[in-house]
Amino acid sequence: MKVYEATGFINPARVRIALAEKNVLDKVEFVEVDVMNGEHRQPAFKAKNPSASIPVLELDCGTTIAECSAITEYIDSAFPGISLTGTTPKERAVIHMMQRRAEQNLLDAVGLYFHNATPGLGKKLETYQNKEWGEKQKEKAIAGMHYFDKILQEQEFIAGESFSVADITAYVGLAFADFAKIEIPAECQNLKARRTKDANRPSVAG
Repeated sequence: MKVYEATGFINPARVRIALAEKNVLDKVEFVEVDVMNGEHRQPAFKAKNPSASIPVLELDCGTTIAECSAITEYIDSAFPGISLTGTTPKERAVIHMMQRRAEQNLLDAVGLYFHNATPGLGKKLETYQNKEWGEKQKEKAIAGMHYFDKILQEQEFIAGESFSVADITAYVGLAFADFAKIEIPAECQNLKARRTKDANRPSVAG
């Protein structure tokens, strides 16, 4: 199977971490998409993913799967090893819930700030910006950091007692925040500690 990605971009990193956790990076062919020159908006790529976003997983049968949550769910189900999406109905539901919160309240909020209230990827790619909306999203991202810090007061990981896709999403969301120059509040020590531990996981550090 193939993964269409762009080096250094945040969402492809989520997929690579999941693949590394399952120890199957060598089973995937990675195909570079030249986002900075608009390759993702060309008809050939949009035939694979009409929303023109990366990453995209292409199976050997030709089926294409977009959206990180769907791709990581497929990876988790298709390969043995550590479970990233849960093994019981309760675990799956809680992980799905926390993964969505990590997307909405951290990763996506940072992205909306970056693309609307900063120069983003440049005028050629940022065809519409709303700075006021972007600044509101920065506030949302910081509130999200406080929320996850509170969660981590009571449990080791974002969605409970084991590493999951929710932790992957939160980790890359914080990496994006660094890039967008949004600092983790000094008082969010639990979140900072979790981030340091995740950074040392072989799937992330390698």
